[in-house]
Parts: sequence; C-alpha cells; structure tokens
Amino acid sequence: MNVDDDKHAVRQYVAELKNRYDAATLQKLSSAIITRLEQSPLFITADTVACYCALPTEVQTEALIAKWNKTKTLLLPVTDEGKLRWYAYHSDIKMTKSQLRITEPVPEGEEIPSCEIDLVIVPGIAFDRRLNRLGRGKGYYDRFLASFDKPVVGLCFGFQLFDTIPADIHDIKMTQIITENEVIRADS
Repeated sequence: MNVDDDKHAVRQYVAELKNRYDAATLQKLSSAIITRLEQSPLFITADTVACYCALPTEVQTEALIAKWNKTKTLLLPVTDEGKLRWYAYHSDIKMTKSQLRITEPVPEGEEIPSCEIDLVIVPGIAFDRRLNRLGRGKGYYDRFLASFDKPVVGLCFGFQLFDTIPADIHDIKMTQIITENEVIRADS
C-alpha cells in the first residue's frame, strides 16, 4: 500500500484484507490481542477502563468485558449527537443497536465524565507505527480524545498495522497499539 493513499482507499484495502479471514480466525487473533492487553501495565494499573463493543470484523472485546466487569469499572460508549458518552457496564444492563449498528448500553445512571477514566481502548480500521489511527470517518473518538490526557490503546489485527497511514492534524495519536504479535508504543 502506498503511503500517499487517501483514507478512503486505506479503508477499502483493509476491508478487502478482512474478507480473507473467517470469524473463527478473527476470534483466535482477538484472543491473542486481548491477552497482550491484559498483560499491559496500562491495563493492569487502570481502575476505570473505557472499552467498546466490537463489530464482527473488529478485535473482539466481549470476553474482556465479561472477565473484567466485576473487578474494574468498565465503561461502554453511547453515541449521542456526534459525541461519545460513557456509561458503566454491568452484566444485566440493557443493550441496543445504535444508528451506526454498534451495540451500546441503554443509558442508565449517570454519565461517567472523562476525568474519571484511567484508560481508553479503541478500535480502528488501520493504525501505523507512528501511533496514528484511522477510524470509520465519523470522528467520534477523535472529538472525545482531543480533550483526554490519559493513555489510549488501539487494538488491531496485524494486517491492519502499516508503516504509515494518512493522518490529519486533528487525528489523535495512540499511547500504544496492540496486535496479536506486538505492542507498539512511543518509546519503541
């Protein structure tokens, strides 16, 4: 892939790559990525973790959420008027599909402010070794992360990691990127 490709071209290319993998393989790769995340000092030391409910072609987080929701405060996003709002997850919370087809909690209780979040775990379409992230293009995470000053970890399959991807000035860099084979961080 040419580093000068536009974001749309990168999204199409990664979609083609994902089509080469079946659900079982993506689940196996997801398990390896989640194990690496769980071993990360950023995750170990975080008490309140903002996570996401994965789409079928993203790194699967269901097992992570089920495993850790009793020992850490796990938050899931609700997309609302172009913003991400975070709500605590518990096993009996009602879930719904958003207009973006993302599984979200039905908001109950108080929204958790970003100052209470220790770590944010984000999905993406593509990442690069300079810690850039390419999302779906709606800007939800970039808007939220623009005023967030704590660690942000991007989860991706190895085939979603490139040397460089197109990035704009408003795109927020990750603190770490975790694949099934490696952890990329600013100091590596």
